[in-house]
Amino acid sequence: MKNWHKRGAVIAAGLLALGTASALVLNALNSNIALYVTPSEVAAGKAPEGRAFRIGGMVKQGSLRRDDLTVHFVITDLAREVPVAYTGLLPDLFKEGKGAVVQGRLEAGGGFTASEVLAKHDENYMPPPAQHALDEARKHQGGGSLK
Repeated sequence: MKNWHKRGAVIAAGLLALGTASALVLNALNSNIALYVTPSEVAAGKAPEGRAFRIGGMVKQGSLRRDDLTVHFVITDLAREVPVAYTGLLPDLFKEGKGAVVQGRLEAGGGFTASEVLAKHDENYMPPPAQHALDEARKHQGGGSLK
């Protein structure tokens, strides 16, 4: 083989390896991304199908019930509601009437099966999209901000 053939083969092999590594990294990142949506967006059909995503809002008062190891509750943005089922231990700060973000998948019947539940960590914090959705719902109901 001539030198330029050898160099071309090495360059082609390097580009192939780089392309394969890039494809694997992008695929891993894409499968681990959890989009954030509000209950109103879920009701409007804007939730990703067949993928895990996050729903944020308030835990509806009076909606928390336990069934053996499964906890059932409702996440709301005060305009729409999404029923959630979660099997596992809830965070200590998880309470009715407080903010929460749940990660999981939407089931065929409209319920949400959570794989992770996150409670807001202090009195004043709420994810910005959830705060915006709650403020918009309050405007339509005639109330003020939740801050």
